[in-house]
Amino acid sequence: MDTPFSTLIRTASHAQHTEAETSSFMGDLLGGRLAVDAYARYTEQLWFVYRALEEGAESLREDPVAGPFIRPELFRTAALEQDLAHLRGPDWRAGVSPLPATLAYAERVAECARDWPAGYVAHHYTRYLGDLSGGQIIRDKAERTWGFDRKGDGVRFYVFEEIGNPAAFKRAYRELLDGVDADDLEKQRIVDECKRAFDFNSAVFRELGGEFSLSA
Repeated sequence: MDTPFSTLIRTASHAQHTEAETSSFMGDLLGGRLAVDAYARYTEQLWFVYRALEEGAESLREDPVAGPFIRPELFRTAALEQDLAHLRGPDWRAGVSPLPATLAYAERVAECARDWPAGYVAHHYTRYLGDLSGGQIIRDKAERTWGFDRKGDGVRFYVFEEIGNPAAFKRAYRELLDGVDADDLEKQRIVDECKRAFDFNSAVFRELGGEFSLSA
């Protein structure tokens, strides 16, 4: 009861988080063992998820639970579209497709946005705090491995130009979590949904690993 909710949600989902970030696909991607096409395919999957997150955001602005988390400076869809235009060309929309795991993930995000704002918070936290933290490792590797200009096309998704101090922003975000308008039972449900979000990510990585298997 005395543990800050931001600490509880982080520690309770640690195992699922670790499983997602240590997937074989992500290991091969970060290890420079995959071609840029794998990075582009991963970026496609992100687009479907963030489109669900951000299309659902407008209706939640006044919600007492999810509303405080709706911060336009976090929105990533436009940046992903710039990256995909660079990676896939101007007609990229004609060629992108969600993996089955991605489709299930995006549908769950949309469902939470529509029917359960507290569940939406779990997905919001999982994605955006990850972008501001571990996502920066992916950006650095992408720049080094495939020669993208720093903060330029190809890695714009990872660049939060409107957030001047990411560390301070993350502290403020954790304070929002600590003050979330939910009782203890609902907080536990948020934690469970956070675990589910990481499981969705792991499923996407497994399917990407199937498409880009080094042993194939």
